Amino acid sequence: MSSDVLKSLAKEALMVPQEKLQLVGTRSKKLFIGIPKETSFQENRVSLVPEAVALLVSNGHKVCVETNAGVNANFVDRDYSEVGAEICYDTSEVFKADIIIKVAPPSKEEIDMMAGNQTLFAALQLSVHPKNTLEMLMKKKITAIAWDFVKDEDDVYPVIRSMSEIAGIKSIGIASHYLSNLNNGRGTILGGIAGVSPTEVVIIGAGTVGEFAAKSAIGLGASVKIFDNDVYKLRRIQNDLNTSIWTSIINPKVLEKALMRADVAIGALRTSNGTTPCVVSEEMVESMKEGAVIVDVSIDKGGCFETSQVTNHKSPVFTKHGVIHYCVPNIASSVSRTASFALSNIFSPLLIQIGEEGGIAKMVRENKGFRHGVYVYKGMLTSKTLGEAFSLPHKNIDLLLMAM
Repeated sequence: MSSDVLKSLAKEALMVPQEKLQLVGTRSKKLFIGIPKETSFQENRVSLVPEAVALLVSNGHKVCVETNAGVNANFVDRDYSEVGAEICYDTSEVFKADIIIKVAPPSKEEIDMMAGNQTLFAALQLSVHPKNTLEMLMKKKITAIAWDFVKDEDDVYPVIRSMSEIAGIKSIGIASHYLSNLNNGRGTILGGIAGVSPTEVVIIGAGTVGEFAAKSAIGLGASVKIFDNDVYKLRRIQNDLNTSIWTSIINPKVLEKALMRADVAIGALRTSNGTTPCVVSEEMVESMKEGAVIVDVSIDKGGCFETSQVTNHKSPVFTKHGVIHYCVPNIASSVSRTASFALSNIFSPLLIQIGEEGGIAKMVRENKGFRHGVYVYKGMLTSKTLGEAFSLPHKNIDLLLMAM
């Protein structure tokens, strides 16, 4: 048979209608997500804003929102219902969802309402809760995931970083507010104007909070000094700020001298384990200017000023040795709408991915960063720290998955 004939037959074959190929056994799964109203003291954020709910609903997922869940972030029920969410007027109905996503740790009453064999996605902080809280989650075979310990593809904690950015920016706004003589401050503007010496700001900690506090202060024209014991962080913050800035390791004498001249001091030290090291003694605070302002962002882990004491949004400040102290642990909650959008920008893509992966179990198995946030998996404690703290049996999550 000649080559011309073969070519002709090949062309005819290409013209014959072909069967369409279809994917077999797609992994996607429709989720049932519950968003309860936050009941923790002064927690004003909501885990998902209406725009995020709209995205989930458009992907075929069911979302149940407790009535007034978003009211403290200035979202009303109609904002959610108009994008396809179901508004639940009975709190217990929300806790029947397969995935319950909330901002603050669950209360005993909320765990009681859970049906069992569900996923709880929240800032768990189980180490500061009673032992029976953890035992209740285990008994109900809950998969409990701490969103603050979930990592992204860059090995970064996205929620912690996002909330730290807000805290850093907000800390400078807070300091500016309390420097006013209307608030018994020094009567100075945070920044600098022509012919007047700029405000001096000392930032202790060169992490995300410190970086964004420095950006805000520099943008206003303030003179900024940054202290940290990690030289790598100091180099990085200089590079990220793209400007020459005064930095130092935490040498007590150098720090004391800087604080004596400071109008504002920001405590932004972070530690991966335990409490924040206290690096500013009471004597150092006593040497500061009358009417100076301290904003201790590190107060949620003990604070880095010896004079710090936990305050709240209703009574945020106290004065000691003539220095105004702001020591509210949950700064992001004071800008709840912005913070809720920031959380939603992380949570909604994660929930879409969970659906595409085929559910929580497959997501935990296949996504290492997501797996890092698992404290309890189907009732089995997977946190060694909590197991040792409460004398409870625990298993390594990787070994547990291999055995299942």
